Amino acid sequence: MIDFNTADGRMAYRHTSAHIMAQAVKRLWPDTQLAIGPAIEDGFYYDFDREKAFDKDDLDAIEKEMKKIIKEALPVERFVLDRASALEKMHQAGEKYKVELIEDLPEDEVLSFYKQGEFVDLCAGPHLENTKEVRAFKLTQVAGAYWRGSEKNKMLQRIYGTSFPDKDQLKAYLDRIEEAKKRDHNKIGRELKYFTTAECVGQGLPIILPKGTKVLQTLIRFVEDEEDRRGYQYTRTPLLAKSDLYKISGHWYHYRDGMFLMGDPAEVIQDEGKINESEIYALRPMTCPFQYHAYLNESRSYRDLPIRYAETSTLFRNESSGEMHGLIRLRQFTISEGHLICMPEQLNEEFKGALDLASFMLDAVGLSDDVSYRFSKWDINNKEKYVGSPEEWEAVQNTMRGILDELELDYKEADGEAAFYGPKLDIQIKNVWGKEDTLITIQIDFQQAKQFGMEYTDRDGTKKNPYIIHRTSIGCYERTLALILEKFAGVLPLWMAPEQARILPISDKHVDAAKNIAALLSREGIRVSVDSRDEKIGKKIRQAQMDKIIYMLVIGDKEVEENQLAVRSRHEGDLGSLTPEALIAKLKDEVSTRKKVY
Repeated sequence: MIDFNTADGRMAYRHTSAHIMAQAVKRLWPDTQLAIGPAIEDGFYYDFDREKAFDKDDLDAIEKEMKKIIKEALPVERFVLDRASALEKMHQAGEKYKVELIEDLPEDEVLSFYKQGEFVDLCAGPHLENTKEVRAFKLTQVAGAYWRGSEKNKMLQRIYGTSFPDKDQLKAYLDRIEEAKKRDHNKIGRELKYFTTAECVGQGLPIILPKGTKVLQTLIRFVEDEEDRRGYQYTRTPLLAKSDLYKISGHWYHYRDGMFLMGDPAEVIQDEGKINESEIYALRPMTCPFQYHAYLNESRSYRDLPIRYAETSTLFRNESSGEMHGLIRLRQFTISEGHLICMPEQLNEEFKGALDLASFMLDAVGLSDDVSYRFSKWDINNKEKYVGSPEEWEAVQNTMRGILDELELDYKEADGEAAFYGPKLDIQIKNVWGKEDTLITIQIDFQQAKQFGMEYTDRDGTKKNPYIIHRTSIGCYERTLALILEKFAGVLPLWMAPEQARILPISDKHVDAAKNIAALLSREGIRVSVDSRDEKIGKKIRQAQMDKIIYMLVIGDKEVEENQLAVRSRHEGDLGSLTPEALIAKLKDEVSTRKKVY
C-alpha cells in the first residue's frame, strides 16, 4: 500500500493521477499526442500536443472522464520491452514524442511501460496498483510549455492538476491556491503599479515603475549603509568585458550559454583564418572577475586582509523563455554582490560574517522565517563541470560543513549544485506557488585567486593565494521585491512602503492645508501624497485602501482649525486626531524599528 504521507507515496499517487488524466484526454480526443507527465511537489502535469487549445469546458470534460476511469477500478500493470520493441510499439501508437524519448536512449536499454485498461504509457513509475485508489483530484490550469524546455521546440499545452486521499485535504490545498492568486506578485505588482512589461521590450526585462523603484531605492540604500558599517568597500565596474576576462575566470567555458554575447565568433576571423574570440564582448553575468582586478591594482600584504568588496551590480543572464516569471527570474537584474578576499585562517570568521549579514537582511525585510538552507556540493561523478582536484574539493567542503555545524545551522546537502569553482551555502525560499529559488548565496572559492594571479605577502615573506568568498547580502533586489509583495500581500512594512501616508482633504477648500502638511512631512523624510481629486471622502478612503496605504490622514474644517489630522491606520484602525508633529514622531519610530505586521 502507498503511504501518501511520505514523499515517495505522494509522487506515486500523483503520477498515477497524471496517467488517469492522459487516458481521459486520449479517450476524448484520440489524435492528441502525449509528451511527458510527471508528478511534481504539489500535484502533477501532462504535456499534450493538440491543435485546439484546451479551455475550461475541456477541463470539465476531462475531469468527468477521469472520474469514470477511477470508478472503472482499472489495475495498473507494469511491463518492460527492449528498445526495438518499445520503438515499434510507440510508432504503431503514433506517439512521436515517446519515439523521440526512446531514440535518445542506449540501444541495449530496457524500458518500462504502465498499462491501465486500453491506456499504455512509457514510464519509469512508480504507480498505484489501481485507478480506484485516487480519491480526490482537481485540474487547476493550462499553460504553455516548450517540448523539452527549449524555445527552439514546439510549444505544447501543459495541464496542471493535483490530487489527495480525501476531499478535505484537496479543499485545503485549493484554498491555499486561491490565497496564492491574491498574493501573486505578478498580479498585485502590476495592479499596484510597481512594475509593468512590454512585449516589444522582451521577456525577463520588466519596466520598474516609480513605486517599485522607490522600494528598490530604499532597499539599496539600506544595504549599502549597512555594508559600509561592516567594513565593505564599494566598487563600480563595467557592464561588459572581452571574452578574455571570462576565459581567465572560467565562465567562458562553464557558463557561456547563460551569457549575452556581443559579436559572432564565426564572423571574427584573423588573417590565418582562425576565430579571434578576443573581439567578442559579453554582458556580465556576475561581477567577481571585475572586482579581482580591483584587488590586483596594487600589491597586497597579510596586513591588508581581509578586503571586503561590494557593488550594487546590474547583471545579465540569458535565461530561457520558459523560466521567466514576473520579477522572480529575469534577464537583467540588480544584485547586492560582494567578494571577501581573505587568508585561510580568516575564512571561518569571514564566512560567519557574511551569513550574519544575510540573516540581518532577511530579518529586516521580514523573510527570515520563510527560508531554508542548502549546502551545495560538487558532483564527484561529473568532474568536468568543475575546476580543482577531488582532494581540494573535499577539503573545502569539509571546511564549510564545519562552519555550518559550528553555527548549528539546519541545512540539507545537495550534490551537483556547487559553483564550478567551489561549494556554496544557498538560502532558499519559495514563492506563493511553492516554486523554490535561491535568494541569497555564500560561496567559498579556492580556485580563481590562482587563475587571476591574486597574491598577498604573508608574515614569512612568501607569496600566497587568498581565499575568496562570493556572497550576496539580500540577493537580487527585484526578486526580493517580488517576495515581500507576496509575503505582505502588497502592504509593505512602513519603512519600505513607497507611499507611507496619504492626506485626504474632505473638500477643495482643505487642499491647500493638506499640501502644507504634506510639505512638512516630506521635509521630515515621510513619503506622503495628497489626494486632491474632487471626490467624496468615502471614495478617497476606499481608493487608499485599495492602494494598500498604511496611514490615511483625513483633514477637514475641524482639523484645519486645530492643526491636526484624523489618523486612520490600516493595521490599528482609527487613531483619533494627532498633530503633524505627533504623527511624524509615530511614523519615524515605526520606520526606525522596521516594524512588520503580517
